[in-house]
Amino acid sequence: MAGVFSYESSEIDWCEDNYKYSEHTLHSLYVFLSPYVLFLWSLCALSSKHELFYIKKDSLFIGLFSAYFHMTLSFVGQMLDELSILWVLALGYAVWFPRRLFPSFIKERSTFSSLVLVVTVITTVSSFVKPTANAYVLNCFGLHMLYVLAVEMRWYENSDVSALRLAKVSVALWVLAISCWISDRFGCSFWQRLNFCYLHGIWHILIVTAVAYGSTLIAYLDANYEIPYSLPGLQYWPCDKWAVGLPHIVLKGTTKTQKRCSKHSH
Repeated sequence: MAGVFSYESSEIDWCEDNYKYSEHTLHSLYVFLSPYVLFLWSLCALSSKHELFYIKKDSLFIGLFSAYFHMTLSFVGQMLDELSILWVLALGYAVWFPRRLFPSFIKERSTFSSLVLVVTVITTVSSFVKPTANAYVLNCFGLHMLYVLAVEMRWYENSDVSALRLAKVSVALWVLAISCWISDRFGCSFWQRLNFCYLHGIWHILIVTAVAYGSTLIAYLDANYEIPYSLPGLQYWPCDKWAVGLPHIVLKGTTKTQKRCSKHSH
């Protein structure tokens, strides 16, 4: 048992130097970004959708476990890192997956959530069989989410410019992130010759930003379905007019509407 906690007991490694300190390292940005996004959402009257906060708080564990994995390269660190991502994805599926895309034999979200739980448990157990394949499975889930997002955005193509803009940025960030991950994994010798072994670090920065954008978009779409009378809208911190910023949701309904929203959630 002690072996699975030991340094470099994982079969996974990256092109970058191991355990090398850098003042410019921004790995595990989840640790810093997730609490701030959570704070932004708490200011925007989204407490009625308490599931959103569970997902954002659980994202903290991804950052913490990722940091532990990178510090030790241990098998336990790898599994904690990957399984935390899997379970946050599962929670996102259970809470946000559009009802109209449910399989025909499922009518209620509770039934769908139970199905997601079963699949997640099976995937969790299977992840110990071939740990080196886990990252590829997680990326497949990411591809499926991109497909779902593309299907959903057809409904907003001509009616919601802000949602379409957020979708395009989210997809672009994800494509850049996965390109860095693949290039680091399969092109390490090339990047070593160029003395540029930082693609995995860039992947971390891009993917956490993509998740912050994408999860906000999916939550916004969900709010339009579940609580449309609260008039959800998208805004950016610190300024809507800036080219970059942290997206968050505001409920533009009146105080009376927000009270109705709170009752609906319970």
